[in-house]
Amino acid sequence: MTSPLPIRPLLIGLSALAFVACAQTGATPKPAATEAASPAAGREARGNLVFEGIAAASPQLKERLARYENVRGHGFQDWTGEGGILISTRFADVSQIHEVRFPGGARRQLTFYTDAVSGADMSPKGGAFLFGKDSGGDEYFQSFRFDSKTGEITQFSGPGTRNGSALWSDDGKQVAWARTNAGDPNNDIMIGNPADPASARVLLEGEGAIGPVDWSADGKTLLLQRYVSIAKSHIYSLDVATGTLTEINADDDVAYSGAALLPDGSVLTATDKDSEFQNLVRISKDGKLKNYTDKIGWDVSDWTLSPDEKTVAFTINENGLGTIRLLDVASGQVRPGPTLPVGIASGLVFSPNGSQIGFTFNGATSPADAWSFDAATLNLTRWTEAETGGLNTGTFISPEVFAYKNAEGMDIPAFAYMPEGDGPHPVIISIHGGPESQSRPGFSSTYQYWAKELGIAVIVPNVRGSSGYGKTYVSLDNGLNRKKSVEDIGALLDWIATQPQLEASKVVVHGGSYGGYMVLASMIDYGDRLAGGVDIVGISDFKTFLGNTEGYRVDLRRVEYGDERDPVVAAFFDQISPLKNASKITKPLLIIQGYNDPRVPYTEAEQILAAVKANGVKTGFLMALDEGHGFRKKSNREAQREAETLFLQEILGPKPPN
Repeated sequence: MTSPLPIRPLLIGLSALAFVACAQTGATPKPAATEAASPAAGREARGNLVFEGIAAASPQLKERLARYENVRGHGFQDWTGEGGILISTRFADVSQIHEVRFPGGARRQLTFYTDAVSGADMSPKGGAFLFGKDSGGDEYFQSFRFDSKTGEITQFSGPGTRNGSALWSDDGKQVAWARTNAGDPNNDIMIGNPADPASARVLLEGEGAIGPVDWSADGKTLLLQRYVSIAKSHIYSLDVATGTLTEINADDDVAYSGAALLPDGSVLTATDKDSEFQNLVRISKDGKLKNYTDKIGWDVSDWTLSPDEKTVAFTINENGLGTIRLLDVASGQVRPGPTLPVGIASGLVFSPNGSQIGFTFNGATSPADAWSFDAATLNLTRWTEAETGGLNTGTFISPEVFAYKNAEGMDIPAFAYMPEGDGPHPVIISIHGGPESQSRPGFSSTYQYWAKELGIAVIVPNVRGSSGYGKTYVSLDNGLNRKKSVEDIGALLDWIATQPQLEASKVVVHGGSYGGYMVLASMIDYGDRLAGGVDIVGISDFKTFLGNTEGYRVDLRRVEYGDERDPVVAAFFDQISPLKNASKITKPLLIIQGYNDPRVPYTEAEQILAAVKANGVKTGFLMALDEGHGFRKKSNREAQREAETLFLQEILGPKPPN
């Protein structure tokens, strides 16, 4: 059994299937990058970056901040089959694939691109691995095969298409993957020999965000999963020879996360059927379900099946932490995995002989590293040791997990990075995107920088609509309940006002994507209690967002936000639109955007910037012409952090002396 190749590192679980490419549907053509970079209307082009209202950082600020941006972690990708491992790490501007031949050994770089490489999936027979890469953050991912002996790289996906979820057959002779063309909201399932691009053919003209998740051992059957929303997905069996598609448990209206076909024809998967949480289950050929993890009471967030199909290694998302467990499929017995420090384990991968399990571990005060453990003895092996820019990791701040009450009496989970000293400290409320994402207490060099260098307390809430706390909680902000999540920021401001170590008059909201919408909405509803906001690739109007986002995303997002074609929903969108309520934004605003963003197009940033500037409000604007939905290049991230620091220091004041 092999795992599908994700299209980018941040797309985990179900969302890795939710990808297809489409041209923008908005009426306004996108100008050329050179036009966007033209220094008109007070803008300044500095290389690939466009600035407005942002001064240049001092050499001293650059030097200190660079140490935090030079923190370098390592992500476990796969076993080489020759005793070593493949990892993802950054030595220059973006992450690439490297080989480590023994624990603690030197990293040997294998891919060399100006754009980040996502994933590395070794053939079950060794000798080659697959990886994906886009261009400038446009998310038109192309799929490649790397020959381990010759170093030759072969692109096996077609130019101009968007590809992902590449999955080796057990004999290593062919690969199945999902592909879509511009303007098409539906994925096709492709099959072919990755060493021979001419062999690629359409196996299934699919519907929606569908992709392969497992091959049968004999290569005659593919399991597919179609993602509809975080609350709903489907699993299908596809006969490779005939193209016959059969849905498994077609009457179920539940969410699934991955699937594996067992020798007796049953299917192993994770699902929230009859539960608030995702559980590991086995679905027999007659549709009966055996639940292995229903007593745990938290989501199974990551799982993988051993090569002999007898053992499952999986992680449990326990209030944001990620702990490892092992399941014996035959007996149903669950036993603890290795004892780890406080943090998050993810990306589990069995070695070819099944004796070892590799994973990435992200500690609360240490960057990500590649680890493994012995499946029988649980003995741990650390393969890499992250660089920390010369910073003393012993002084890093551990996040404090807590909960606060909202107006309806619910406990809203959150965690905080508190600076040294008694305070009162200014505050950054950092709001995740998604909206169904979850902030987890792993390592963040940005949070450490804000808390240690700027003396700012960082509060990170998981407002209603966040994942990780059950399927009811994740649905509480859907459709016409959109403002419920914003109300939870108001409740957090109430809580901050009761904390003597926090300075309630100096609070900034910060967030990206949907979190950017939350920033704008909070500045409208609670502007009198905020000092400013930082909006990163944020939605400024749901109507224009749905009209201009990539076509594959429209139906997926309508499930979450509502259908703008419905008059009731359209009226609600007008009511909650930051763009239409921009006159209520009166505090300083910093906007950060990637020009190639296919999810939240750059027009969302441009229109809210113009509207807020019309109020006479102090604004700053930074756009990277070679980035998409968030900045991945180190040099661009440094510019972003510099701009944020200047903004924070201006509105919150410099860090007080100790």
